[in-house]
Amino acid sequence: MRRIALVVVAAATALTLASCSSPGGSGGSDSGSAEATEVTDLSIIVPAEPGGGWDQTGRAMSETLTSEKLVDSAPVTNIGGAGGTVGLASLANEKDPHTVMVTGLVMVGAVETNAATNRMEDTTPIARLTEEALVVVVPADSKYDTLKDLVDDIVENGQDVTVTGGSAGGADHILAGLLLEEAGLSGSEIAENLNYIPNSGGGEAVNLILGNNAAAGISGIGEFVEHIESGTMKALAVSSAEPAENLPDVPTITDEGYDITLTNWRGILAPTGISDGDRDALIDVVTELHDSGAWTEQLETRGWADAFLAGDEFSTFLDENITEVTTTLKNIGLVE
Repeated sequence: MRRIALVVVAAATALTLASCSSPGGSGGSDSGSAEATEVTDLSIIVPAEPGGGWDQTGRAMSETLTSEKLVDSAPVTNIGGAGGTVGLASLANEKDPHTVMVTGLVMVGAVETNAATNRMEDTTPIARLTEEALVVVVPADSKYDTLKDLVDDIVENGQDVTVTGGSAGGADHILAGLLLEEAGLSGSEIAENLNYIPNSGGGEAVNLILGNNAAAGISGIGEFVEHIESGTMKALAVSSAEPAENLPDVPTITDEGYDITLTNWRGILAPTGISDGDRDALIDVVTELHDSGAWTEQLETRGWADAFLAGDEFSTFLDENITEVTTTLKNIGLVE
């Protein structure tokens, strides 16, 4: 079974939390000599326009950090474009060590498809926070009643069938490509048949779907769930291994006959070259965020799964994810 994002087991999470509580642990500095500097104000870059999963993550962080008095202020700045790589370039030039940027699987793919100069490997990984299943939707009055209806139509009619979602090369785009690969198309055939309309914010995709200007849409469940519940969108399948808690009646992609499981992780990066002390301080404050009851409520409300990894564990995961996603993008013809 194809699987892009890793699932965190409880024992690994507990180990991560324990290690992050001590400067000598894997979440702390390598030298252990730098004293952590207190984070009183934290600036949060969201590398996308308002309305999408990254924006929701950044604003949920800001709200929790300030309401729990973990920091005095946590302003959010949206810097959208090119799958987050515009925001990534901004982070590369950032001098304030107490600035973080929301990131995730979408950016891993976008760096490759945009041949971005600035890369995630050049930043300072702080933590992975959440993961979320994707959902394939169509307008409420669509002729498609099942995922197979949609995929078969794309295979037969190619570019006449438009699919919209997040940035090119991101999780949504990858899932569309994997569905066509499962339907029997090769990499070059996928590129020829898939008419994918990328967007820099979740609101743009919603407008295309509700306006019947796209045959289907793919995004994180949190971005479409209110439209599914209101009846303006019809959900065909979710990309998790099991039915989603907030969409219990929607089948999984596996249930629909396609051997695919894909979850979209989101996390936090800091600028390159910050001191060990500043890195430790950021890890500490994000760990406090994760441990708070208010953050647990955010996860439950938004349907996000807890996927916490901090410090070195997150760095290792990120390196592995970049390698895995790059291979997948090549296999389905999205990059050469």
